[in-house]
Amino acid sequence: MTAHDPVGHPILAYELRPRGPAPAGIPAEPLVDPHAERAAPGDYDARRAAFLDFVRRSPTPSHLAAVFHEVARVAAGGPVHAPLFEAALDYVDARLDCADFVQHGLLRLLLQLAGEPRLPRALLARAKRTTLGFKYHPSEPGADSLCTWTENHQILFAAADLVASERFPDEVFANTGERGRERRARARGRVLRWLDLRFRTGFSEWLSHVYYDEDLVALLTLVDFSLDAEIRTRAAMVADVVLLDMALHHFRGAFASTHGRSYERAKKWTREENTTDAAKLLFGAGSFARSENQCAVSLALSPRYRPPPAILAIAADGERAAVTVRQRMGIALGDLARFGLDPRRDEDAFALLAMEAYTDPRTIAAFVRLLERWRWWDNAFFAPFAASRALLRGLARVRALPLVAKAFEWDLARNARPAVDLVTHRTPDTQLSSALDWRPGFGGDQQHVWHASLGGDAVCFTTHPGPISARSPGWWTGSAVLPRVAQVENVAIALYRIHRRPALHVASRPLFTHAWLPRDRFDELREQGGWRFARRGDGYLALFASPAAHWNESPDAGEDRGRELVAHGRETVWICELGRRASDGPFDDFASRIAAAPLAVRGLAVAYESPSQGRLEFAWRGPLRQRGRAVPLRDFPRYDAPWVRADYPSERIEVRAGGHGLALDWPRGVRALHGPVTEAC
Repeated sequence: MTAHDPVGHPILAYELRPRGPAPAGIPAEPLVDPHAERAAPGDYDARRAAFLDFVRRSPTPSHLAAVFHEVARVAAGGPVHAPLFEAALDYVDARLDCADFVQHGLLRLLLQLAGEPRLPRALLARAKRTTLGFKYHPSEPGADSLCTWTENHQILFAAADLVASERFPDEVFANTGERGRERRARARGRVLRWLDLRFRTGFSEWLSHVYYDEDLVALLTLVDFSLDAEIRTRAAMVADVVLLDMALHHFRGAFASTHGRSYERAKKWTREENTTDAAKLLFGAGSFARSENQCAVSLALSPRYRPPPAILAIAADGERAAVTVRQRMGIALGDLARFGLDPRRDEDAFALLAMEAYTDPRTIAAFVRLLERWRWWDNAFFAPFAASRALLRGLARVRALPLVAKAFEWDLARNARPAVDLVTHRTPDTQLSSALDWRPGFGGDQQHVWHASLGGDAVCFTTHPGPISARSPGWWTGSAVLPRVAQVENVAIALYRIHRRPALHVASRPLFTHAWLPRDRFDELREQGGWRFARRGDGYLALFASPAAHWNESPDAGEDRGRELVAHGRETVWICELGRRASDGPFDDFASRIAAAPLAVRGLAVAYESPSQGRLEFAWRGPLRQRGRAVPLRDFPRYDAPWVRADYPSERIEVRAGGHGLALDWPRGVRALHGPVTEAC
C-alpha cells in the first residue's frame, strides 16, 4: 500500500484524528454563541477581534475545518495543538477527499505563522514536505479518490499549487519530480482561467452557503501568499464578488437564498450554514457556530484583504421597505465557444466539470476521455461509470456517446448546473428567493431552487424527494425531479411534474412532493381556505398546495414530524406568498385576503389573484403573466440591484452603498475603493 492509498490508510475521510490529547489550555466545553438576526454595534475590526477570541476560548472541532480553527488559536496567542496539526498532515499525505481544504489551512500555518517561536520546527518542516509531496491535479501520478473537478475544488487545488510553486521555486515536488519554477506557469494559467470565468459569469455553485466558504479560502490564500501582483489583485476582485453575493442575499444573519449546491442540514437550520461564522464576522448578524467554516478564519487572519465598506453597507441596509435583486450566473452549455471553451481540449473539458456537466450530450465524450487519460475509473466518485466501463468505451469508439446521453439526458445530466437566472425579494421581515424556470423536469442533485424565510429557522421550501437513504438527491437535499419555478417579488409558484420517463441513475421517483414548514419555529400557524399561514414577528407566510397537502405526523418521522407537509400526485402546484405587518396589516387580515383570493388550478396551469401582485398565470409551458403581461424569467443582467448593475458577461462591476464605492475593472485588472461618495457619482 502506498502512503496515499485511501483504502489501506487507517485515517477516515472527513475526520481529523489527533494521535494525542489536546494540550493544556484548550477548553473542553463548547461556547454557545446565539444566532443574531440584527447586527450588534461595532465595526469589522471589533468583530474580527471577537471572532478570534471566541475561537481561542473554544474546544477543537471534530471536522476538517479544525485545522483552520487551530491556526487561528495560535495566531490569537493560544496553545499549539501539535497532535491536531500532525493529524491534518496525515490526512493530506493520505490524499483523502477534501485534503485540499486541509492543505490551505496548512499553507496558512506554514506561510503566515512560520515565525511563531511556539511552533515546533519539526512540525513546520513536515508541513513543507507535505506541501511538496501533494498531488495538485488529476493529470499527475497517483491513484486516489480526491474530488478535484467541482468549482470550489478546482480553485483550491490550483491556488495551492500556484502558491507552493512560487514559494518553493527551487524545491522538487516529489509527486511529479518537477521544481516549483517548472510548475508555476501551468498553475497560474489554471488560476487565471478560473478567476476570469467567475468574475465574468458568476458561479455554477451559485450562492452556495456551503461552497462559497471554500472559494473564499482559496481566494484569500492567493491574496495573502501569492508573489504575483496580478494574481493577488484579481483574486481580491473575485473575493469581492463572492462577498457581494453574500451581502445581496443576506437576511437576518442567514444566506437565505436559492443555492446551486446545498445540503439538508444547512437548508433547514440556519446555524448549520458553512457561511454563518463569516456572516457574523462580515455583517454583524449570524453566529460563531464553529460549523465547518474555514473562510471566517482566512478573513480574520488575512494581512492583505479587507472587505470593501460598500459591500458591508449593502448587508446593513436591511430596513428598506422592499428590495429586489436579479442576477444571471454560470454558462449555458450552448455558449461554450463564446467563452473560449472547447471540450476537445483537456484543460477546457476539465474547466467544464466545474459545472459538473459529466454526461451532457455536448460534454460526455470529453468526460469519458478524461476517465481514460487521468485514470479516473478507479476514483470512488466515478464508481457508477466504472461499472459500465466496457459499454462507455464501446460507445466512445463508435461516437455514440452523445446519442445515449441525449436519450437519458433528464436523468444522467442531473448534476449539471448551466446558466441560471435568480431573483431575491427582501423586506425587513421576509425574504423570498428562486432560480427561475431552471431545468424543469430534469433530475436534480444538490440544487435548492426556492427558499422563503422569516428569519432564524422559520423557513419554507419544497422538494421532490430522492431515495431516503441517499445523500443527493436525498429526502431533502436536491430534487429527484426539478420543478418549474416563477417568482414575482413576494410570490413564488413551483410546479412539479413527476414523469414516467426511463432512468439509468436515479430510478426512484416517489409520487409526492413535500414542503418543509417547521411549525415550532413560527409564532403562529393556522389553516384557512386550503392555505397554511404562518407568522413570525411581523413577517407572514402563506403556503398552498394542489392537490392538498397533509402534515406528516408519523412517530417514525424524526425531526420531520409536524414540520413536513406532503402533497401526493404526479402533478403538484405549490404557491408561497410573503407579507408583513407594515404593508399588509394584521396577520388576520393578511390570511383572510389570501384565503378569499380567486385561485384556479387545472393540472399544472394556475391562475391566482394575489392580493399583493394581482392576477398571476403560470403553467408548465409558456410565460409567467402578471395582469396579462409576460414577466421575464431569463437572460437577466449579471447584477441588477439598487446598489449594483452589471451586464452579463461582466467586464466591470461598480457598487455604491452607504456612501462608499467599489469599482472592479476586469480588463484592466484594477480594483478601486472609494469613499465617502455620493450615491449619484
